[in-house]
Amino acid sequence: METKVKVGLIGTGMISKAYLRGARAFEILDIVACSDIDLERAKAVATEWNIPRVCSVAELLADPEIQLVINLTIPKVHAQVSLDVIAAGKHVYSEKPFATTLADGQHMLAAARERNVLVGCAPETFLGGAHQTCRRLIDDGAIGRPLAAFMSFARFARGGAPERDFMFQVGAGPMLDMGPYYLTALVNMLGPIKRVTGSVSLSSPVHVVRDGPYQGREIAVETPTHLTGALDFASGPTATVITSFDIHREHNLPLLEIYGSEGILAVPDPNYHGGTIRLRRPGDKEWSEVPHNEEEGFTRGFGVADLASAIIHQRPVRASGELAYHVLETMLAFERSSREERHIALESQPGRPDPIPANLPKGQFDPSEPAAQ
Repeated sequence: METKVKVGLIGTGMISKAYLRGARAFEILDIVACSDIDLERAKAVATEWNIPRVCSVAELLADPEIQLVINLTIPKVHAQVSLDVIAAGKHVYSEKPFATTLADGQHMLAAARERNVLVGCAPETFLGGAHQTCRRLIDDGAIGRPLAAFMSFARFARGGAPERDFMFQVGAGPMLDMGPYYLTALVNMLGPIKRVTGSVSLSSPVHVVRDGPYQGREIAVETPTHLTGALDFASGPTATVITSFDIHREHNLPLLEIYGSEGILAVPDPNYHGGTIRLRRPGDKEWSEVPHNEEEGFTRGFGVADLASAIIHQRPVRASGELAYHVLETMLAFERSSREERHIALESQPGRPDPIPANLPKGQFDPSEPAAQ
């Protein structure tokens, strides 16, 4: 059986460089082609990263050599591009969010089952050493029985160039843009969410860029900019949630903490694979740091490599479409709960993704994989 999976890339915008840099860490990935609506941009990325071929999306999807496609398009077309990939009989890994509607997410999962292909989705930062260590600490009882959690992504939105306007459109905003990192980390540690209670607001229909070369530029705001509420997990814990574009960075809110019967776990920023893990138990005068094997840095590629490994080893994907759909259902429930003035029970219950065995060398997902370069 081959130990490399041939990969095509659709979308060569800003995030593509992080994916390409991250993919180089995994021997299992062989990126052979890329495409973009702007072919000149695709050519520049291909030259910089030594990708052999630039082609149209149709040509990429028709290429029988390509087994797996990375979908890095803008949020509002994630679902349609992924559906096109699935229709071509190829496995797909999408940047977050999985989709912008539950109907689109359900359609993707059903199409993937019908075509017998695997679907994965960002974020995959929970596969990094820091967050896998947090998962093991909780599983091993380091803080006793998990009782509650707190998560916050809170910063004032800056805006800027027109190509970033999607941040204020349906399919983004603070919840759908950053919520996937935090909520996926929580599901990895605590399991699926059964109920959401939310309250949301849109601070202004127009965002005015405050500084930089685009100062004074006005951007239409189509999605809530402050969302807050509570989660109830199937395993028992509750969580308080804040995602906001309306809070300045000088706040003192913790990013992500898990509160247990025997201690507190301060989880590093789930937008990164590394970071500092802190643990404090009853009677401790200070926090203690917990070591892990993930260096600091911002990169992508873990999830794509995990999906490629799942193709070869015929096992479930950790950063799966089912997990991403559950996170999408959770995120959309905040606005629905606020609008309908009631709790929202979630239908999807995917369970926790399998942990990465602690004894595997860095960059491997399965014991029989070749050593990562």
